[in-house]
Amino acid sequence: MSVSGTTTISPNPWARILDALEKKINRHSYDTWLKPTRYSHSSGGVLFVRVPTVEFRHAGDKYADLIQEAVDVLGLGFNEVKFVTPEDDPAATPVRHDGGLSAAGGAPSQSRFDWDGAAQLNPRYTFDAFVIGSGNQFAHAACQAVAERPSKAYNPLFLYGPVGMGKTHLMQAIGHEIKRRMPQAAISYVSSEKFTNDMINSLRYDKMTSFRDRFRGVDVLLIDDIQFLAQKERTQEEFFHTFNALHESMKQIVIAS
Repeated sequence: MSVSGTTTISPNPWARILDALEKKINRHSYDTWLKPTRYSHSSGGVLFVRVPTVEFRHAGDKYADLIQEAVDVLGLGFNEVKFVTPEDDPAATPVRHDGGLSAAGGAPSQSRFDWDGAAQLNPRYTFDAFVIGSGNQFAHAACQAVAERPSKAYNPLFLYGPVGMGKTHLMQAIGHEIKRRMPQAAISYVSSEKFTNDMINSLRYDKMTSFRDRFRGVDVLLIDDIQFLAQKERTQEEFFHTFNALHESMKQIVIAS
């Protein structure tokens, strides 16, 4: 993500950028993806933004246009903005996995959101950690069948039930198990709200081709809380085409409500 400008850098330019972004992004998305970020440092025209985990790096891509606009309007003078984890941040003291301090840190890196991995999945939501009861044992068996034979057993698989029955847990467990069995599989777990927000932003910035490629190019699509697409006709239409494209390509679709 590149931005331009040539004026003086303020002590905490990222705070000023966040102030501008907060006015243009819905509250939930801002609180989820941007509020946890922190200004790290700037060097050589590059602004380094600290993010808690690698999952947050995709915010740099998702909000690239708005960040660039804020930098231009504020005249902050950066040539590039990089989102880095504490492990990648050159301003942080690197920590080895054995708990000791390493002598030197590596260069910061910025990558696109890991759509080809299970980065969006909660590591605690596995089949081994799932509590089976009389009300969910059939759903558990169906989800295991899907994980063992994606697109062959139940496709699409629709998980329906009241809150607290473990739908999200089972859905993400499918993703974990498929990733374990098929490391190269492209898996995307997304809530219907995020699907809607991404589509709106893609429409706004004329990036619908990228949006469609992102969701229609996966091997497994896990959509949670599908009920929130009710009365969103434009989003329903886009999801309909995404669903058809994946189903016709024999890709696994799992939906929860």
